[in-house]
Amino acid sequence: MDTGPALVTFPEVWQQFLDTYDRLGKARHRDVPAIEFTKLNEVGRYFYKGHETVLPVEEGHEWFEAWTRFRKQHDEITSSISTLLTAHSMDPRALPALGKMLKVYGTRLTTQSYIKSLKWMPQGLREVIAIHTLNAGVSPKKTLAIYASMTAAMASEGISVPVGGVNEIPQTIAKLAVAAGATIKLNERVLGVRKGLVVTEAGEYQADVIVSSLDPEVLGVLLGQKPKKPTGSRSCSGVAIYAVLKQPLPASTVTHSVIMPDEPDELYAALEAAVPPKQTMAFVNYYKAGEVYPNEKPTVAVLLTAPADGKTYDINSPWVRSEINRISRVMGLDAPIDELFEDHLVLTPEYFGEWGSALGALYGKTHPLWQSGPFHNPQYRSIFRPWLRRVGASVHPGGGIPAVLGGTLISLRDLKPTT
Repeated sequence: MDTGPALVTFPEVWQQFLDTYDRLGKARHRDVPAIEFTKLNEVGRYFYKGHETVLPVEEGHEWFEAWTRFRKQHDEITSSISTLLTAHSMDPRALPALGKMLKVYGTRLTTQSYIKSLKWMPQGLREVIAIHTLNAGVSPKKTLAIYASMTAAMASEGISVPVGGVNEIPQTIAKLAVAAGATIKLNERVLGVRKGLVVTEAGEYQADVIVSSLDPEVLGVLLGQKPKKPTGSRSCSGVAIYAVLKQPLPASTVTHSVIMPDEPDELYAALEAAVPPKQTMAFVNYYKAGEVYPNEKPTVAVLLTAPADGKTYDINSPWVRSEINRISRVMGLDAPIDELFEDHLVLTPEYFGEWGSALGALYGKTHPLWQSGPFHNPQYRSIFRPWLRRVGASVHPGGGIPAVLGGTLISLRDLKPTT
């Protein structure tokens, strides 16, 4: 099973990625086996303070009318989100999309200020929508209002899973790269980067353009900057529990469940203070045997939002154990879910810190709101290092797979087709 993103939104971004591949070279994406996407019946099932709902909210639920009003207000900007995922915000193509969004948000620029302005919306539904800002690793007061629209957009367009899991996407990209003539080097530690050259423990590689998906602080060291002790506010980390189950979960369990804290503000404050929360937001991703993955037994991922503290945890660490028990009760299980584990592994902030940002922050350091959009730091490209391009979540926080793919298209938008 995948130990990364488990779901895919905005499939048109993947198609645009493939179309760009065809435009730039002689190889064609159809020469590589295509990914088959399976669309889920719902975005997810959400649990909050005794409320239980799927998105989109179903008719008959007490939130249905409010949800319908919210969704209709955002229907016209769903396509705008796709545009902004693949076009720089200063690109003329993005201007109509930005204009539509401003009509919806007005001067309410943050997710928090926008959600609070929806006085007609039940508080519980507001919290369900606002919690999606954790997809960028920070609280609603630190994200642009577009994160509120993401909920409506996902519900309108649906979410999908590639047959075989999300890992089929990077595997397919690797096959496309090889088909285009690339050589992929694995397990080769990079020691330094400078104009025209990448130095590894195995050799030196000349390059006209260098593309980095590394965290900015990690890349800075490779560029020759002195390593610094981690400081400042950071995005959240995670405690990710992946397990093979002895038996299936109840038949009513959906693929993607979201268990929310009773007090989201306490969670946001704990994450900013880099301390374990009393209650966290958790994803529970459940796959029946042979449903998406070719596994003979059911699998589950219990993904706990955690502070970026660089620490290691296991399923019996006090706050982790408390949350496993709470999540199991909220989902209506007869016993803690880990009693059904046949085998499991746990990835922690310490682990994520080894492979990415210091202390395991999934999206690196946080930035002031004004550095969102066209002023995001770091930029995809720098006038001081035109030979260096940046891609990945540290440049385009939040948005999952389509944001990473779209960010690549933005970063490399001036590439010319080969002849």
